[in-house]
Amino acid sequence: MSEKLLQKIDSPTDLRKLELSQLPQVAKELREFIIGIISQKEGHLGASLGVVELTIALHYVFDTPEDLLVWDVGHQAYGHKILTGRRNVFHTNRDLGGISGFPKREESQYDVFGVGHSSTSVSAVLGMALASNLKGNTERNHIAVIGDASIASGMAFEALNHAGVTDANILIILNDNAIGIDPSVGALKEYLTSFKEGHLHEENNIFKALNFDYSGPIDGHNLEELISELNRLKTVKGPKFLHVLTTKGKGLQLAEENQVKYHAPGKFDPETGKIYPKEEGDLPPKFQDVFGHTLVELARLNESIIGVTPAMPSGSSMKFMMEAYPDRAFDVGIAEQHAVTLAAGMATQGMVVFCNIYSTFLQRAYDQVIHDVALQRLPVILCIDRAGIVGEDGATHHGVFDLAYLSCIPNLIIAAPINEIELRNLMYTAQLGLELPIAIRYPRGRGNIRDWQQPFCKQEIGKAFCLKEGNQIAVLSTGTIGNNVIKALENSGRNDIAHYHFPFVKPLDSLMLHQIGRQFKKIVTIEEGTVNGGFGSLVSAFLLENNYSISVHKFGIPDVFIEHGTVQQLHEICKIDVVSLQKYFESV
Repeated sequence: MSEKLLQKIDSPTDLRKLELSQLPQVAKELREFIIGIISQKEGHLGASLGVVELTIALHYVFDTPEDLLVWDVGHQAYGHKILTGRRNVFHTNRDLGGISGFPKREESQYDVFGVGHSSTSVSAVLGMALASNLKGNTERNHIAVIGDASIASGMAFEALNHAGVTDANILIILNDNAIGIDPSVGALKEYLTSFKEGHLHEENNIFKALNFDYSGPIDGHNLEELISELNRLKTVKGPKFLHVLTTKGKGLQLAEENQVKYHAPGKFDPETGKIYPKEEGDLPPKFQDVFGHTLVELARLNESIIGVTPAMPSGSSMKFMMEAYPDRAFDVGIAEQHAVTLAAGMATQGMVVFCNIYSTFLQRAYDQVIHDVALQRLPVILCIDRAGIVGEDGATHHGVFDLAYLSCIPNLIIAAPINEIELRNLMYTAQLGLELPIAIRYPRGRGNIRDWQQPFCKQEIGKAFCLKEGNQIAVLSTGTIGNNVIKALENSGRNDIAHYHFPFVKPLDSLMLHQIGRQFKKIVTIEEGTVNGGFGSLVSAFLLENNYSISVHKFGIPDVFIEHGTVQQLHEICKIDVVSLQKYFESV
């Protein structure tokens, strides 16, 4: 049995001591190591398996961390983490207190740029290269590995457009695997596919037209070819573009055959790749599936309904609409800004557009929400998935800012249902003919109601509800975190605490707030969003402006970036879990 090599690699310096002939063994061991850990601990799988050889080649050829390497998107970087001193702690990946699932500057000198959202690498690397030029360091290499469909984003092209007229010493490596989380879409994908089929486009190569020294496409799993080409490119100055063809999930047959499922498969058998069933029995649905199935129901009733998603048809369950009504559902690729303005354009023509974007990614389309939707009073229906704490993906992915960053926008209705039935009713209400845009936020994960497909009921815009009577303290909550409040109050045994659910953060129910202001001397607000600028801040401002002298205690996400861990662990840190709320209710 040959000697294990990976166990001796604690840094890229150790890797560079090996002979070229030994690297295929390192690749085999690295794949086995990733599969072994992720099969038990969960995480992103397919993307990192697909770049094992590329990861080894980059650290073998370039003098990292002196040469700067950025991964885009960051879920490609497991192999990079293992080769750069984190092998012995890789089992803590995405655990509370463990290493992050994405490159993170505070974690390692080899993580030169934090990457959770896609398509940022070219801008970042160009910035680094221009800074190096100004500092007189013209020999340093600056490398961006951009893959999983990230190249199609507008931001990537903005950076390519700028880079092509500079003398920056940058190398852009396109990890071309024709898939993000779902299969890639669009004209650029078709263009790149034609390269694989042997159409090299010497006359109209888009990257050459942008003044890049283009090479490729080459086999991203051939270490000898990769290393030879990278060594050549080290001697070429200026903007360079290397096109590398890889297979997402490489080395695990089932992951290669079902790349969507094995993007982040959960726990699985490391030998066969067979995914272990997570749960059994009759369970409540995931909120994303409530959205997806409800959209199909509504589309059956209303021919004007259209669905739009930026590259998340599976994650958002827009796939159900795409299957049922393929002509009325659009995956626009990793292009959140385009998705929102596309929806706005459709709305000008009388279409009823459900634009589904994860909360953390809607941040990338903030100007479009303001300028193209709200300012023009276009009734786009923004369905904001993954709102609140999302768990192990951590700070880059938590959807905790949307209530704060949306509530200051005029003409925008903001809703947060407490359960699956209310989500359905809000979607139903939104498509009846609102004159303003509406944002409906809901969390990742399962709800609590099995019998959720109830007949639709129109919901009054801006109306709040009293869920529990009381005469001493009023608890005001919005969204599904209200279920924690319900349980905490039940467990506390406090009959003098009232509980009000506000499905609408904007407009707030002013009549209800006046009633609460007159009746109570202490108010508690609870939300799964930032305390600063969120629901509680809006309630406090209303009470102050209307001259109510009332103590307001706000629960929510504190003024820090919350790291990774389970949703339960992070709720506990923020004191919005059932036990923490119960202890608070018992103490006041």
